[in-house]
Amino acid sequence: MLVIVGLGNPGTKYEHNRHNIGFMAIDAVHRRNPSFSPWRKRFQAETAEGTLAGEKVMLVKPMTYMNESGQAVGAAMRFFKLSPADITVLYDELDLVPGKVRIKVGGGSGGHNGIKSIGAHVGKDYRRVRLGIGHPGSKERVTGYVLGDFAKADHDWLDPLLDTVGENADLLVKGNDGEFVNRLHAAVSGTGDSGSEGHSQGRQNKRPAPGKSHIRQAPPAPKPDIFKEGPLAAMLKGLLGSGDKN
Repeated sequence: MLVIVGLGNPGTKYEHNRHNIGFMAIDAVHRRNPSFSPWRKRFQAETAEGTLAGEKVMLVKPMTYMNESGQAVGAAMRFFKLSPADITVLYDELDLVPGKVRIKVGGGSGGHNGIKSIGAHVGKDYRRVRLGIGHPGSKERVTGYVLGDFAKADHDWLDPLLDTVGENADLLVKGNDGEFVNRLHAAVSGTGDSGSEGHSQGRQNKRPAPGKSHIRQAPPAPKPDIFKEGPLAAMLKGLLGSGDKN
């Protein structure tokens, strides 16, 4: 089983905060993949179970508030006897420009209290999907910025980003992190196909219509003219005349 966690704060007060982009991303995965069960309360979190890429997956939204997110993640990990390698966490990243995405395993918290809490409960060697929200410019403004709602203009990049996370979550299960990131960046910039499967690159050759060969046929050889050459022609000319008009 793989556990995919989205970080945020519970309640309508925080619902549209920049700090809640992890919740938003997990909601998009749940919305875009009908195999998942309805949300239910478990492990001090809202959880839903389903399948992605043929693997069993549990989505987790900790309801402990951001600073204690590790309690819920640790409880789920211990119950299913998982290792940190089975955990993927999606969260907001101040040090990436809006819409930029980076994935890494391990590392420090970068000052993010949710990541700091998870590290305390499960260790550091889990996969992190860092969703860029940009930086307000000074440390003093950070708290108000992350606990503020996304601006209307932000939805130009936020909505395609979240939709593409939901449509391509199977790539995370397969371990195709590079392709996952590329599709998100293409969706945000509007330069590529964000679909989860089957898109191809380059020109495709047209297949021949049913019953028709794609091999070019040589033209038929011309039939010989018996009146123009050979012994038979000479004999016929003797019997019928040359055929020339005076």
